[in-house]
Amino acid sequence: MARYIGPKHKIARRAGLNILEKDSASLQRRLNVPPGGIHGRKMRVRLSEYGQQLREKQKAKAIYGLLEKQFSNLVKTVGRKKGETGELLISLLETRLDNVVFRLGFAKTRAQARQMIGHGQIVVNDKKITIPSYQVRLDDVISLTSNAQKNAQVLSLMEDKDRIIVPFLKQEGLSGKLLRMPKKEDIQAPFDLQLIIEYYSR
Repeated sequence: MARYIGPKHKIARRAGLNILEKDSASLQRRLNVPPGGIHGRKMRVRLSEYGQQLREKQKAKAIYGLLEKQFSNLVKTVGRKKGETGELLISLLETRLDNVVFRLGFAKTRAQARQMIGHGQIVVNDKKITIPSYQVRLDDVISLTSNAQKNAQVLSLMEDKDRIIVPFLKQEGLSGKLLRMPKKEDIQAPFDLQLIIEYYSR
């Protein structure tokens, strides 16, 4: 299945959630208007239990930029491990290389992070990695290539004093490190992990 490249506003309005990773006044005004509801607001239909599970799964997929097969494979992986399934799922999602690059502030969005990785602008432990789904391991050092370090947009992002680095990452200059595996309380996930697990447990 190909990655969705259509209007992200449509996905955001369907989920009732801003997934753009940046402020958008026009989207904020339209979040409560589902797609197709521009010409007179449509009433949001009360979702069934399955519908609620599906919606939460779609939210998570849209936020992290994953295809259905990628997402279902992650859920299957955590299902084979010992531990709390929701926390294990968050851990795998948050330690994807594209997400770590985004969390470190090297990219403005996860989509931009994927593009940087695909263009060979990110190195892990001094080795160039071009796979966005690469799972970052403990103490891995993620940094920018010399060319990426000269990118004006990247440098501008790094100068942002309001950037918040999540507690499981450490950022120093133009590099960062995974200090420990992420936990649910480290982030404010705008989706219900339990409903997602239930969706794939049917």
